[in-house]
Amino acid sequence: MRYCRQALTLLAAAALGGCSEGVLDPQGPIAAAERLLLINSTAIMLVVVIPVIVATLAFAWWYRSSNIHATRSLDESYEGRVEFVTWSIPALTVILLGGVIWIGSHQLDPRAPISGNADQAAGKSDPLNVDVVALDWKWLFIYPDQGIAAVNQLVIPAATPIAFRLTSATVMNSFFVPQLGSQIYTMGGMTTHLNLLADKPGEYPGFSANYSGEGFSEMRFIVKSVPVADFNAWLQQARGSGSALDDTGYAALAKPSKAVPPKTYRSVAPNLFEHIIDLTVAGPAKAEAPAASSRPHYAGD
Repeated sequence: MRYCRQALTLLAAAALGGCSEGVLDPQGPIAAAERLLLINSTAIMLVVVIPVIVATLAFAWWYRSSNIHATRSLDESYEGRVEFVTWSIPALTVILLGGVIWIGSHQLDPRAPISGNADQAAGKSDPLNVDVVALDWKWLFIYPDQGIAAVNQLVIPAATPIAFRLTSATVMNSFFVPQLGSQIYTMGGMTTHLNLLADKPGEYPGFSANYSGEGFSEMRFIVKSVPVADFNAWLQQARGSGSALDDTGYAALAKPSKAVPPKTYRSVAPNLFEHIIDLTVAGPAKAEAPAASSRPHYAGD
């Protein structure tokens, strides 16, 4: 019994430990809405699951062979009331569950700007635009309006909406920050969109949720949510250090590598995100082209 108690304690600790830094520990309005949708869906399903489990155990106990009081009729006549209850409750549950999930999923459309309570929390501040590129095996974050970039580190101002454009320069990948919400795929030659917000300062782990080869397990990054003043200071620091991410720098960065430490670039070639999409669509034949395209692509819209 002592070992059983210890085992149960360890299992409970492991289960509760999995709630931290995950989808059950939201740090933004999108993740909080997703957790609520998950909880509501689970509660609705338990309306059927729990009575079925209880009824199964109760029937097995009552109709045991040693219970002389249990009557077992051999009459196979149709019982409409039993059939009505048996089918109506699951049907209503499926309808309710489908409605809740459908409405919640459409409200959480990744392309939809963050509004309502999130706007109040953010003081209706303008969104920060960030372009995300999945590489082998690292993440490139481009700040097009600020003219800088970072690898495996995403610094954002707290309580400010973040508008992402995402693509992949290699195989399909998946961008996911569990505490902020909304896993979304990145695909070569296409652009996907995502809007997130961090309620308060903190560090939130992000990773690729789609297997992409040898270095997949180390394709991780940290989202640093900081006060606006600290974010502006970080921008100044990034502009004053590091190298420039031009065509030559990007060609070197795009080569497969694992466990790449966080790094910043003081400047970024104009329209680099669009140029990466052009290179992905054109294939190796255009990989040497020095000129960056100024035409934006939204193939995944």
